[in-house]
Amino acid sequence: MRAGLSLLAATLLAGCATTSVAKNPQDEFFASLSARCGKAYAGRLASDQEADAEMRDKAMVLHIRHCTDDRIEIPFHIDGLAQDGGWDRSRTWIITRTPAGLRLKHDHRHADGKPDAVTLYGGDTVDAGTATRQTFPVDAESIAMFERTGRSVSNSNIWSVETTDAGFTYGLDREGRHFRVAFDYARPVTTPPAPWGW
Repeated sequence: MRAGLSLLAATLLAGCATTSVAKNPQDEFFASLSARCGKAYAGRLASDQEADAEMRDKAMVLHIRHCTDDRIEIPFHIDGLAQDGGWDRSRTWIITRTPAGLRLKHDHRHADGKPDAVTLYGGDTVDAGTATRQTFPVDAESIAMFERTGRSVSNSNIWSVETTDAGFTYGLDREGRHFRVAFDYARPVTTPPAPWGW
């Protein structure tokens, strides 16, 4: 009897050892970004369309500025685009957890801290994505804002955020528009000032 119980216990333990729990790629993605919280990295424009012209050759900094269990705030700073010729600190990407997945929103502010007329647009994930890349098709709230402000060209936007061992890439895609900025994790920089309004 005792030998039989020992054999049963050994069999159960062996079964546990070979069973792996599937990891949620969105949890892995979120954890990967959160692990770099507080750090800033140099970047560059990685696309080459006419619509990108004002950003060509501009210095860029990504700052993974603030993280909680459910929210990551990522300001995106661009040198030479502010009205005074200095750093434009108007953009912050916000990634949050939702009951259904992840959400990306774009917080846009003016230098005086006031929200832009077009702000907090974005979308939610519609699939699990991967541990390194998540995509965010435009949501209904953003489409309504784009319609209201004469930007209906953006009604089919799909944004993407990618984080690998090498770096971070942000993208925007729609018909005829393919925008990318890329940041190198091997090029950390001094953390920048807070984005406008924060």
